[in-house]
Amino acid sequence: MTFDAKKLRYNDQGLLPVIAQDHDSLEVLMLAWMNAEAVERTLETGKVTYWSRSRQSFWIKGETSGHTQKLIDLRYDCDQDCILVLVEQIGAACHTMRRSCFYTAVRDGEEIELMKPE
Repeated sequence: MTFDAKKLRYNDQGLLPVIAQDHDSLEVLMLAWMNAEAVERTLETGKVTYWSRSRQSFWIKGETSGHTQKLIDLRYDCDQDCILVLVEQIGAACHTMRRSCFYTAVRDGEEIELMKPE
C-alpha cells in the first residue's frame, strides 16, 4: 500500500505532533509539529523537516545550528494523528543546547535539572 501523508489526521491548523527519538539509544529528544508537506519533505530528503508554528514556515532541523536530524524511520500511531521519527541526532536536539528538550524532572515536588547544556 502506498503511503499518502494527506491521509493522516491533522488538527484544525493542519498540524500533528511529532516525537523525535534517537534511533540508537531510544532517548526521547523533542516534540515538534508537521503538516502534510513537512512529512513529504522529510520522507523525500531524509532531513527531518518540521513546521515552525512561531515563524509559520518550514524548519529543517539543524539548518542553522548544524545540529541535524537524519531520518532513520518514520512511524505513525494507530489513530494516525501523531508521528514518531527515529533519527540520527548530531549535536543537541534542544535550542537550549541540551541533548534532549526533556531535561527537567519533577521528583518529590521539586524540579530537577537532569542535564546541562553541551
